[in-house]
Amino acid sequence: MAGSTAGGRQGERTAFATQLRAAIATSGLSLDRIQARLRARGVVVSVTALSYWQSGKRQPERQSSLSAVRTLEEILDVPAGSLLGLLPPPRPRGGAGKRQAGEPMTFPRETLQPLLDKVGAPDALDRQHPLKLVGLHDLCEIAGDGGQRAVTARAVFQAGADGQDRWLLVYTQDDPAAGPPELHAVRNCRVGRAEVDEAHGLIVAELVFDRPIDRGETHLIEYTLTNGGPPYPECRNTYYREFRRPVREYLLEVRFDPGTAPDRCWQYADGATGARTRRPLKLDGGDGVHAVALDFGPGVFGIDWD
Repeated sequence: MAGSTAGGRQGERTAFATQLRAAIATSGLSLDRIQARLRARGVVVSVTALSYWQSGKRQPERQSSLSAVRTLEEILDVPAGSLLGLLPPPRPRGGAGKRQAGEPMTFPRETLQPLLDKVGAPDALDRQHPLKLVGLHDLCEIAGDGGQRAVTARAVFQAGADGQDRWLLVYTQDDPAAGPPELHAVRNCRVGRAEVDEAHGLIVAELVFDRPIDRGETHLIEYTLTNGGPPYPECRNTYYREFRRPVREYLLEVRFDPGTAPDRCWQYADGATGARTRRPLKLDGGDGVHAVALDFGPGVFGIDWD
């Protein structure tokens, strides 16, 4: 999911951070006072975000953040566009946003196959697995800096043959430079063999059930993927799942730190033919949104925001 322009973007990020840091120093204003002046103009930016912007750990990308930079230029009394002009165009939002009809899915075979070989599942992409995913619930937590803090997943499987005792997890990190998240088994399973491709931010791991299940039986597992921070890994304002086979029910929640929820959120679905559907979502009282897919797949289903 990472682009190939990381070096160029790092230079752009450094230039913006250097100029912003110099403007703040010249103004004599503390970050707390800058935040207060932004708030007085109806612009909400956390002190943490301002600190990351001036240090180069993060740069503004969301539309609301770019609008905040325009107001910052006024508060810091620098020429209009002098900070905004140092920022690159917004990046595509995650792998789902970059896929076009006819292109490979998020996890191409040439990337996945070496990891599958190492965990003892060389034919996982070709055979019909005797475990069926019938229900999945993802909770994605977005930190105050806009990065991804953690994902908690609860999955229900039904066995199509006797003696089923494990599921293969494939997960990609949107910001490979941040390093892979920590995988923890929470309920009814343990982590078995696991392999990481750091260049692609890709993890392949066995989730071994606490007991084998036979044909017709169901099994519930829960696991988490936790990132270090702050700053937390960038997620390009999106979270999604790719389904290679149909799932009966998929519930996706995205929860934002209090006071940092975005102005707009959407759910989107990309079918196997490349057709995309998209509709707006409303924030709930807990600074979050959710979307549900029924009898979905193969394809990609997710939520994005700005």
